[in-house]
Amino acid sequence: MILKTDRHIDLLVVHCTYTYKRMDIGAEEITRWHKDRGWSTCGYHFIVRKDGTIEKGRDLDRIGAHARGYNVGSIGVCYVGGRTDDNKPVDDRTPEQKKSLAALIINLQTEHPDIIVKGHNQLSSKSCPNYNVQEDEIKFAEYLFN
Repeated sequence: MILKTDRHIDLLVVHCTYTYKRMDIGAEEITRWHKDRGWSTCGYHFIVRKDGTIEKGRDLDRIGAHARGYNVGSIGVCYVGGRTDDNKPVDDRTPEQKKSLAALIINLQTEHPDIIVKGHNQLSSKSCPNYNVQEDEIKFAEYLFN
């Protein structure tokens, strides 16, 4: 998986799909949804499926379509999930998703040393990704090595 780009990257935005726990979707479905909205392709650069598989969305050399006002200079990473059956936001990441998100973020930080990691909820009025991204970074070693 290619993590480098010629674009200057200084922000990584973490999202959730805000889909139900029972929905096992990935880049193909999200790309279709985004195209149905009139976009050229998936707005996120990476999607983390429930089983921890990291799928490529939009090419890193292309500006994302994931955080209005912040797309230039950023990378969008989205995990599948985030919605209860009664339509409330929830952090329902699987252990595999937590591990993959941690590994992906660490690798992107290595490739792009100026990068700051934020949740979409820090840049908009949305609850997505339904957890505190900065507090979660402290747990990366636990996710990766347990």
